[in-house]
Amino acid sequence: MDKKGLVFFFVMFFSVMAFGQHNLSENDEIINEYFEKKFQTFFEVEAYFEPFKFSNYDRHNLLEKSFKYGNEFGKIYAYNSIGKAQRNKSLYRESIENHDKALNISRKIKEIPAEITTLNLIGVVYRRQEKIRSALNYHQYALELLNNYEEDTENIMRNKSISQNSIGNIYLTLKQYKLALDKFEEAIVTQRKLSDKRGLAINYQNMGLAYQNLGDINAALENYNLSLKYNKEIKSELGKAICHNSISNILIMRGEYLKAFDVIKEVRSIVDGMDNSYYSGIFYNTYGYCQVKLLRLKEAEKSIKKALQVGIKYGLPKIFNKSYEYLSEIYLLQENYKKAYMFYKKSIEGERKTFNDRNVLYVNNLINKYDNEVKNNKIKGLAKENEITKLKLTRNRNVLVIALVSIALFGVLLYAIYGQRLLNDEKKILMLKQEALQSQMNPHFVFNALNSIKLYIIKNEQKNAVFYLNKFSKLIRSILESSKTKEVSLSEELKTMKLYMSIENMRFSNEINYIEKVDEAINLDKVKIPPLILQPFLENAIWHGLSSKRGDKKVSLKVTKCSDDYFQIEIEDNGVGRYQAFKIKTNKSLKRKSIGIELTKQRLRNFSDSFQNNYTLEYSDLIKKNGDPKGTRVTLKIPLS
Repeated sequence: MDKKGLVFFFVMFFSVMAFGQHNLSENDEIINEYFEKKFQTFFEVEAYFEPFKFSNYDRHNLLEKSFKYGNEFGKIYAYNSIGKAQRNKSLYRESIENHDKALNISRKIKEIPAEITTLNLIGVVYRRQEKIRSALNYHQYALELLNNYEEDTENIMRNKSISQNSIGNIYLTLKQYKLALDKFEEAIVTQRKLSDKRGLAINYQNMGLAYQNLGDINAALENYNLSLKYNKEIKSELGKAICHNSISNILIMRGEYLKAFDVIKEVRSIVDGMDNSYYSGIFYNTYGYCQVKLLRLKEAEKSIKKALQVGIKYGLPKIFNKSYEYLSEIYLLQENYKKAYMFYKKSIEGERKTFNDRNVLYVNNLINKYDNEVKNNKIKGLAKENEITKLKLTRNRNVLVIALVSIALFGVLLYAIYGQRLLNDEKKILMLKQEALQSQMNPHFVFNALNSIKLYIIKNEQKNAVFYLNKFSKLIRSILESSKTKEVSLSEELKTMKLYMSIENMRFSNEINYIEKVDEAINLDKVKIPPLILQPFLENAIWHGLSSKRGDKKVSLKVTKCSDDYFQIEIEDNGVGRYQAFKIKTNKSLKRKSIGIELTKQRLRNFSDSFQNNYTLEYSDLIKKNGDPKGTRVTLKIPLS
């Protein structure tokens, strides 16, 4: 290199460095100003950072300073921003890890707006991987929080439209196109109120895809063009590329192959310049298929294999299944029937694995049950609350009347009558509350718990009854929190069972030693089971195994991970054994009909329908060396996938 070339090199090098340093300082200043402000909600934080485009350095800089200053909102925003960047690079595992950190902080500080935003972001990551059940669960929970949120601000409306849009996309994946259209139309109504052009662009694109799959290509093209119009107005290069890809597919369906190729070719430079593997894979599949239809088979094979490489590398079934289908068509045209069959078989197997009857059944059941349950519970809840209010008003009026009459006329006699009426009213209120709650919790469990309270009332042990009722109220609160969904975390279930055991133990003068052992390999917050599924087994251990035994009484609950597909729960007691318990039960004059285990088996069967594997339930009689019974073990294996 000559002297002039060397000088030019150094001038350019330091110019670039100065330019980079300028941007770095500018973003540092924005981040530093953030810590000087006092934001009240996470939505305000999002609005503050929205105009600025962050680099990877900026995201980690914000995270580091948020830890330094103890700013929880900053941590949440930084973790979510890092997660979104990783999602766009198809680094899904890393993305979920960062969003989970944001979610934990949101829940710790009880910031509902941050939790809603993060739940939607996690749902999108699972949707990209076509993990339908997980995606739908996160978006449904976000929507539930939104529906219960008191404020009806623009941010709430915007997040609600995001949830609706994502659920619509899940329905698209499951080929529930009419359901998808309903969700997209709900989202569009919200976005029009907000004048949200970006949201309108996304939803018109999605509506076009739904119409395309329903066979109405004219309606599909109309919606794609509307989406393209809004994307041009907001100058979204990514949106423009997506629309051109969709319009090209419609033109292929019409047989206008050359026009389709011209449309898709127009955005190739945009796609190549993006750092987004997901849309790059989708683009090159369509680009290659246009070349197939134009019989440019060598070029087509190269393009589609490029898409296939992206799909396999990042685990994107939607992309590599379509690549297999297109490669099969190429080899068929080349009369290479062996390769054509091989790729066709891969396409069919991949599609079957991604979309199966279990997924469709799960979603349809979830939709119907969720909608019906919400409506029925609201109606029942309002009716019972109204009746309780009327009864309380009547009781209060009676209190006043009886008090006046007792003072003026009969004193002690009328006071006793008043006390009896008060007790009757309290009992009625309690019964009505039980009925109102019954729509949200397991009736069998509540019945057994109330039986414990009833014994104290019968024995007229008022102090014990009051103490027991206080314990029971905590248990009811725990059950209500669990009953908001059809599934709860194993962590919540174990807490509820510990409370249940403490209540039952009171009736045994705290003679029962209850022990829990949990395998560290299990994440109790992520593993899901039906609520109150363990209670009948603990009840049997107490009432059939230990109630007739003298001396040391012990119940242990052990949770272990068997494999990637199953985890196992063992409930073991050192009671009299099943044979002796059966003899004792047979000799009793009053036989108690137990339906809890059968109900539990049915609930486990319904729960397992959502998985590829089924549950197993096994009873084992524990025997001493001399042949005497030393207890019973119940082993319950529950699927993880």
